[in-house]
Amino acid sequence: MKKLLIAPLLLAGLLCWAGDAAVFVDLGFSADGGTYMFAQYGVQSGSLKPWADLNLIAVASNSFVSGGRVSYVHDSAVQTGQDGSGALFRIIARNASLADRYGISLLLQGQPLYIALENGAAGDSFEFRDFDKSVSYRAFLSAVYDSASSFHINLERVGGDGTVRSYTVGNSAIKRAGITSYRVRRVIASPRGNSLVFVIEMKKLNADGGSDIRYMVETLSL
Repeated sequence: MKKLLIAPLLLAGLLCWAGDAAVFVDLGFSADGGTYMFAQYGVQSGSLKPWADLNLIAVASNSFVSGGRVSYVHDSAVQTGQDGSGALFRIIARNASLADRYGISLLLQGQPLYIALENGAAGDSFEFRDFDKSVSYRAFLSAVYDSASSFHINLERVGGDGTVRSYTVGNSAIKRAGITSYRVRRVIASPRGNSLVFVIEMKKLNADGGSDIRYMVETLSL
């Protein structure tokens, strides 16, 4: 009798879960901290087809390397109990040569300096520290939401000797249609501490009137 009760509950949970909300995956840096790779994956709402994106970023220019943006959508829907991660595994396997070409190591994932609480307030202003380097940071995300949205991050770095340096992270001249929200989800320092990666969660309007969740990164060389 217990099995008969549990099965419908599991099915109901899967139906509620089936939405277009991406999962962010940190895939690591090159040894010099100059290149960063990340992925995201999920399940398309409606078709329930698993998908994945692979992204390779030149940190200094905060831009994709040549051929550094790859997407994959499977040709059939996920099976019950699957989360779409199979698309992630496939895209990584198919593009191993891309990671090798830029010296990406999956074991050089860097150090998380800031992680937003899952259910915490989505504040635009936040602080974090790099205790290894005795450095503190203050960040403020400034966004404009219109027919096409944009944002940038004002960052202040305070060294152990009190020296203050200011940076602008991101490019507010880049306009993105359909984005209704930006939120910094985490900040990652490269293993050498010479690069920062800001992981940005975006909510984007979909054809059904709801919101899909996608991720992007903004990078900074220190």
